[in-house]
Amino acid sequence: MCGHGELYGHHSHSGCCCQPGAFHGRPFQRHFSSREERIARLEEYLKEIQAEAKAAEERLAEIKAAG
Repeated sequence: MCGHGELYGHHSHSGCCCQPGAFHGRPFQRHFSSREERIARLEEYLKEIQAEAKAAEERLAEIKAAG
């Protein structure tokens, strides 16, 4: 252990932040999405909110019909 665990309170993690290519025993992970990933995520979100809007319209129609 490099000693940073005790200094920064990371003593329960394996690995060392001083090891090249590793931080707390985990490999490097990018923190940004590709253009394709952003498009896919937005398309999925759009489908979800369209389904919610449809459900709200149906519920509103039921309430008005029960009136």
